[in-house]
Amino acid sequence: MAVPDLEYRFTNDVLFKWLFTRNQNLLKRLVAGMLRIPLDSINEFYITNPDIPPEVVEEKLCRLDIAMVVDGNRIGLEVQVSNEGDFPERSLYYWAREYSSALKAGGEYIDLPRTIIISILNFKQFSCSEYFSQHMVLEVTRHTLLTDRLCLQYYELPKLPDVEDSDDELLLWLSLFNAKTEDDLSKIEAIGGDVMKEAIDAYRAVTATDEFRQLARMRADALNIEASALGHARREAIRETDEKWQGIVDEKDAELAEKDAELADKDAELADKDAELAEKDAEIELLRAELQKQSELSE
Repeated sequence: MAVPDLEYRFTNDVLFKWLFTRNQNLLKRLVAGMLRIPLDSINEFYITNPDIPPEVVEEKLCRLDIAMVVDGNRIGLEVQVSNEGDFPERSLYYWAREYSSALKAGGEYIDLPRTIIISILNFKQFSCSEYFSQHMVLEVTRHTLLTDRLCLQYYELPKLPDVEDSDDELLLWLSLFNAKTEDDLSKIEAIGGDVMKEAIDAYRAVTATDEFRQLARMRADALNIEASALGHARREAIRETDEKWQGIVDEKDAELAEKDAELADKDAELADKDAELAEKDAEIELLRAELQKQSELSE
């Protein structure tokens, strides 16, 4: 019997934001693991963009990330399902926007907080085998750190190893984002104990609500509209390119046909010239023969 796929995966951006903004204790555990800090060391933790306005969900290009302050540091957490070819540049832009927005009027640059953008990717971004990558600003030859204010973290889900025990809680969290079937959830719940059970129970509670399902439908509709618009734009671009190249080909064909006609006329002219020359050659031969005959008679 086929194992049923999850109706909503943890990488669904509406589910991602709804689940973790309404279960901040789970979000705090996840972020502590990603920042590699003890959970009980966090003294300040709050979300700066907790809401999901319906009108925002309907925007095709909106980002449903979670922005937080953790002990004075700015943290951005997001999931990205598809590789659109420019994600490093996009994540750097997200960092720049989050970092620059922290500067208050009259504030000093030295007071800008450390800003970390954490991206959970459902595709392979880097050529390495490791699923975790962290990027900061280093001097290129001495590898000394310029500043700790910029930090970009990436977790590539396709590179995750199979989780077999509960020693690595972060790997269990990431395995939740990678879960595709009910069996995957059951395995993670069995291995992960109370924390994973709490997360999966919260997931089931969220996905059962009518409010969430309505927002998820709205989001899916917006993404479908975006995909249709992009598909139409690509088809139009292909059609316009085809028409442009067909016009160029037709123009070149017409030029070649004109050249062929000119060459045919030249060939006809040369044929006429050849015929005239052949006729002249024949006349010359007759004259030569006549002169030869007269010369023989005179002797």
